[in-house]
Amino acid sequence: MRHASCIPVIRMKYEALAAVLDERVRRRWAATEALALGHGGITAVSHATGLAHNTIAVGIAELRAPRQGDDGRVRRPGAGRKPITTTDPGLLAALDLLIDPVTRGDPESPLRWTCKSTRNLAAALTRQGHPVGPRTVARLLHEMDYSLQANRKVREGASHPDRDAQFQHISKRVRALQQRGQPAISVDTKKKELVGDFKNPGREWHPAGCPEEVRSKDFPDKQLGKGIPYGVYDMTHNQGWVSVGIDHDTAEFAVAAIRRWWEQMGQQRFPAARQLLITADGGGSNGTRNRLWKVALQGLADETGLRVSVCHFPPGTSKWNKIEHRMFCHITRNWRGRPLVSRQAIVELIGSTRTRTGLVVEAELDDNPYPTGKKVSDEELLKVKLKRDSFHGEWNYTISPR
Repeated sequence: MRHASCIPVIRMKYEALAAVLDERVRRRWAATEALALGHGGITAVSHATGLAHNTIAVGIAELRAPRQGDDGRVRRPGAGRKPITTTDPGLLAALDLLIDPVTRGDPESPLRWTCKSTRNLAAALTRQGHPVGPRTVARLLHEMDYSLQANRKVREGASHPDRDAQFQHISKRVRALQQRGQPAISVDTKKKELVGDFKNPGREWHPAGCPEEVRSKDFPDKQLGKGIPYGVYDMTHNQGWVSVGIDHDTAEFAVAAIRRWWEQMGQQRFPAARQLLITADGGGSNGTRNRLWKVALQGLADETGLRVSVCHFPPGTSKWNKIEHRMFCHITRNWRGRPLVSRQAIVELIGSTRTRTGLVVEAELDDNPYPTGKKVSDEELLKVKLKRDSFHGEWNYTISPR
């Protein structure tokens, strides 16, 4: 090839300048190199730089006949590739319909039940006659103010017509007992946790590149089992108790945790107590329809001599239970990123939970068996000294000592 020996030099100069050259300067620089080489210069420069022959030829034409009043444009007016939304005006509407088919009136959209990744969106648009790639889809989505979004837990489900009235009822009952120096507690079961070297969400500080290694699969360890934290939160003194069970989350386990709180913390704080108010969810081991819950509470009332009043939250409002955002969230934050390698580790991590507002939590392992399937007969239930409130007696009731 003519001028073959010049190609490496031209390539070196081009690689050094390419990052700072725009299109116009690039083609004119290439044109000057081609003109300097003479016959065969365009071919040599094209081999060295990868620029098309036509591009270099245009640069030569511009050098020989510069436009009058050059305004600094890189391309002539109207030159360059048109935006895809101009060449395909129906593209944005088709993309918008795929992203949100229901509200856009197309419940039969091809992606109605498919993950809306940029790859799937691009494939669906191409099938509809809008050829486009995943990167272009991503750019268009950003321009349309779409972004990657996770699900957000905000809906409470069907709202009971007396929901707000029950909230007010609970608030009045709690304040009334606190003013009389009587205990008011919030109770619930925290999420069951696998015991062992399993991944725990969250991060904690470690030397760079040395994360704590855990099992790749979350299959329960038959020897270690699971931990069932049942919590009791003292709304007056900002103190909590957690019994970590290892068997089943039953009503007997729930009341046993309340009993342990009373023995270890409650009676010291409330030596003159005559009544105990419990605020609880409407389901689970302390549910409104759980007969064993009421029978177990009768046993607690008989042992302690306390009148035990219960106020349940309306259906679908469990997140309003104070223990959730006054105690459980801080426990979760305290053990974030820490594998719960043993039952003792769970107890220690819960018991070391503290906050700037003065929260103190104590914890204890409860290794007693709590079998499921226990039935409470009508005769046993009738022995419970239960008085229902005039307002929603299924949610609000008091069990007195026998």
